[in-house]
Amino acid sequence: MTPLELVYDKLLPLTELSRRRCGWRTRSQPTVFTNGVFDLVHPGHLTYLAQAAGLGQRLIVGVNSDASVRRLKGDSRPVMPLAARMQLLASLFFVDGVVAFEEDTPLELIKILRPDILTKGGDYTESTIVGAPEVRSWGGTVEVLPFLEGHSTTGILELIG
Repeated sequence: MTPLELVYDKLLPLTELSRRRCGWRTRSQPTVFTNGVFDLVHPGHLTYLAQAAGLGQRLIVGVNSDASVRRLKGDSRPVMPLAARMQLLASLFFVDGVVAFEEDTPLELIKILRPDILTKGGDYTESTIVGAPEVRSWGGTVEVLPFLEGHSTTGILELIG
């Protein structure tokens, strides 16, 4: 496969990602799930995702659709369309699958994919992470990873704006 084909091979519809997840489970490859908007990917995102990947053997990233981002962050967002945000994430060597979701939360994705580890960034607590009770119910763990200070999409937009 060419490098670009490797990237596109990680951009998956939920049915295919679920099939791959079953294979990873069969091969005892702990799978980490995280999600977010990932608009204007910056060093904070990269550090967070690399740390998340280090918690298991596979990393799945759920990405809010453009409509979901507008509902959550307002009409001026996202800056980058869904396809671009997903392609950027899929280009990271430590990301194994990228899937979009239309809802405001990834709860349905989490229920279908049943990750071993669910993670979010330092602006969350375990009690505020969507899907945490479900992941714990099947024996998984929930991790809150620290933020890399001084890096945020909002901060970048304020500097540009």
